[in-house]
Amino acid sequence: MTGSSRSAKYFFRPLAVGAPTPLTEVPARPSRAIHFFDPSNEKMAAKIPAMVGTVDVLLGNLEDAVKADNKVAAREGLVKIAQSTANLGGQSGPTQLWTRINSLDSPWVLDDLTTLVPAIGDKLDVIMVPKVQGAEDIHYVDRLLAQLEAKAGLDRPILIHAILETARGVASVEEICGASPRMQGLSLGPADLAADRRMKTTRVGGGHPGYLVRQDPQVKDGAADIEGPRSIFQQDLWHYTIARMVDACAMHGIYPYYGPFGDIADVVACEDQFRNAFLLGCVGTWSLHPKQIAIANRVFSPSVDDILHARRVVAAMGDGTGAVMLDGKMEDDASLKQCLVMVRLAEELAAIDPELKKQYDAIETVA
Repeated sequence: MTGSSRSAKYFFRPLAVGAPTPLTEVPARPSRAIHFFDPSNEKMAAKIPAMVGTVDVLLGNLEDAVKADNKVAAREGLVKIAQSTANLGGQSGPTQLWTRINSLDSPWVLDDLTTLVPAIGDKLDVIMVPKVQGAEDIHYVDRLLAQLEAKAGLDRPILIHAILETARGVASVEEICGASPRMQGLSLGPADLAADRRMKTTRVGGGHPGYLVRQDPQVKDGAADIEGPRSIFQQDLWHYTIARMVDACAMHGIYPYYGPFGDIADVVACEDQFRNAFLLGCVGTWSLHPKQIAIANRVFSPSVDDILHARRVVAAMGDGTGAVMLDGKMEDDASLKQCLVMVRLAEELAAIDPELKKQYDAIETVA
């Protein structure tokens, strides 16, 4: 298997005696918004219980946004929140519990893992690992988690989510995705990645006004009018990286996510960027402020019109062979596969989102 020296027949065996059996398929759990919070911030932590059920994922952040002096407080705060908050995390809760641990070259990461797994491993769904360089980073966390799970007597494996924040990580993305059965997905980390690539932008995600395509000049008096009016189209700095990440995740049956959009005030551009990622194949994004949760929930949920069309195609295609004409457009087996992606996502979301369920249930399939 790509990214592992183990034989395929041993790939899904536990890495420690007594550890839970690795999953052969990553559960399809809605995760439109991964909402970050600082567990060392008492004001922020107090809001967490009320957020359960309003957001798909709550992530206790222990890494970059937490000052060195607050690392222990953040770790202990996350344990307290997980232990005291009902219906948060685990397989049956409406909101998953994730954490972003400190980077693997930091002095805090070992304590993060050896503290969290025994204390709240039964509620912790996913561990997000920052600045992943290659498969070896995943192998390290994989083995350590197996040992800690065995010691804690856990009956299900904690999954791993990697952040693409370095050029080497992007270059190694396929082997990272295939490094362990624990791999849940990948997120784009645009700020650190921009620095590592020596990109000339200080923005956290989104487009850039200097990265553009300009319309060709109009011809005036037989010559190109270079100084005349010409339309400008701002481009997306992250299109290539997101597309490559989506392909690698699809290849290995795991899930791709857009990362942070740093301009909290610009909700219009935020929604545009989230929608671009959704259309390319991402299943969710990060939320750095509560106002971004509503945007993510809206963007990463198929629209009523999309589901109406998808259901019509599914109904018209019957056994999935041949081709049909709907509204003057040809629909065939490839169209059916596209529509089934939307229909299945709608079913998953309706199971946890009562408002979406009402909207989707109200659709009458038109033959």
